[in-house]
Amino acid sequence: MSSLEKIAGRRAELDELAESLAKQLAEVDAEREELTAAERVLRRLSEQEAEAAGQDAGLPQQVQVAGRSVLKVPHRREVVDASALRGDYRRMLQIVQAAGGPVMVKDVGAELGIDVVVPGRLEPPRGKLSKLAVRGRLYRLPNGTFTIRA
Repeated sequence: MSSLEKIAGRRAELDELAESLAKQLAEVDAEREELTAAERVLRRLSEQEAEAAGQDAGLPQQVQVAGRSVLKVPHRREVVDASALRGDYRRMLQIVQAAGGPVMVKDVGAELGIDVVVPGRLEPPRGKLSKLAVRGRLYRLPNGTFTIRA
């Protein structure tokens, strides 16, 4: 075997080794990027947990998932406190409490200043009242009226 053949053979071996190492390096880089992303997510979660621990226990936690708010109406706790609710939900709960008995969606809509003659206008309050019922803050009667859960 001549020197040129030996050099060509060694060059081919080194080319194969370089190709193999390049593949391994690409795999390592991809895994490092995944670890970096996981580290960022864990940091965000730990920051949110730290903020939640510092918040008042009666207030709902504000958690962002994929840039969207989660759980606008918190689950009912031992003490039903309207201050744990946000905006319209708190107002609707106060309206139902003030009614002292079963209340229809159109009555709540009228108290909120919604035009109750147009049926489509009552769907957002109906949905919010239903959420309050699902979360245990209100009770929905079979006839579609809502009352405070005892």
